[in-house]
Amino acid sequence: MQTYIFDIDGTLMDTEAMYMRALQAVLKEQGDPRPYADLTATFGIPSRDALEDLHVTDLEDVLVAWGERTAAYRETVHVYPGVLAALDQLRKRGAQLAIMTSKRQFEYEHDVVASGLADHFSLAIVAEDVQHGKPAPDGINLAVERLNADPATTIYIGDTHFDQEAAQAANVAFGYAAWNDRQPRGFTPAISLASPRELITKFAAN
Repeated sequence: MQTYIFDIDGTLMDTEAMYMRALQAVLKEQGDPRPYADLTATFGIPSRDALEDLHVTDLEDVLVAWGERTAAYRETVHVYPGVLAALDQLRKRGAQLAIMTSKRQFEYEHDVVASGLADHFSLAIVAEDVQHGKPAPDGINLAVERLNADPATTIYIGDTHFDQEAAQAANVAFGYAAWNDRQPRGFTPAISLASPRELITKFAAN
């Protein structure tokens, strides 16, 4: 592989608790308590799409409140062990590294830029850059175009079936970030990576 495009949430960074606990708290205050598991089923798609899938009323108000509430849970966020070392090794091998995420620009700034993680990538595609979010292939296609990459030697690394569907629609390989220990039931991707180091060992000869 020559080009590695990464999802963020559940792939590079563990952000599930921050987003889902914040949303759960906001909905409870709105008189709409939801089980945590129901909310995590939407983890990995754009925030607005998640609220639409959950049939949340007062969507715009909840969207704003949700974004603001995440600050209360920011201490739960961390980069997965081994990720930074793997990214460094890929860069040394001459690979192109990019991000394609459902995060909005302000979320990307807060979560990725502020952590220093953004410095490892030459390109980031965020929600505002495309008309259709995952599972549509728009974001991956745009990253491939801007990098002048070959889809045949490109892989998208993610952690949900939305990520896999987007990769398949973009005609690039998909690798499941199994290092997050959260594989959804019934989700059996062809390429599963037990640790970030397998980004090096599995594709070293490609």
